[in-house]
Amino acid sequence: MKNDGMKNDTVATFIGQWEAERPDLAEALRPVEVLARIQRMTRIIDKQLKTFMAGHGLEVGEFDVLASLRRSGPPYALTAGALIPAAMVTSGAITNRIDRLEAKGLVERVRDDVDRRSVRIRLTAAGLETSGKVMEEHLRHYAELLAPLDRESADRLADALHVLLLAHGDTFGAAGAADATGAPTAS
Repeated sequence: MKNDGMKNDTVATFIGQWEAERPDLAEALRPVEVLARIQRMTRIIDKQLKTFMAGHGLEVGEFDVLASLRRSGPPYALTAGALIPAAMVTSGAITNRIDRLEAKGLVERVRDDVDRRSVRIRLTAAGLETSGKVMEEHLRHYAELLAPLDRESADRLADALHVLLLAHGDTFGAAGAADATGAPTAS
């Protein structure tokens, strides 16, 4: 790892300790330089995102539902089953999120006009307003997290992570079918 005079982060300290204890592992520790940093950043982002969403009266998973509905475009309605791949949770967990959002007046269940047996989850006017407002602030928050990187560094990082995600099956099909993990990202 190049340090270029920067302070050591926790990962660099751990690697240094391992290299001192087991010099024979120096080359094998190279993946740790990347993957341990991704894990640590994920924890930092998750913690900050949870706090940020709580400030808006939402849980992260609830915002995932609102964002999925908003991204879908007018009439901002999807079936619960269509929400599952992006949320990477069970149908029961989606139902719980929808129940909480419905109690908050942010979504409503409506019968499908074409197939009356099917129920769609639709943003209410309050849900549309909330999803837009929170998304704008969410994007500013993400920009603050990346502020230590210049644009070129952020682009290179995004490209490298893109390659890794594709290599491990993280794709979202044109028909909306989920990838190997079903994970959303920036909502």
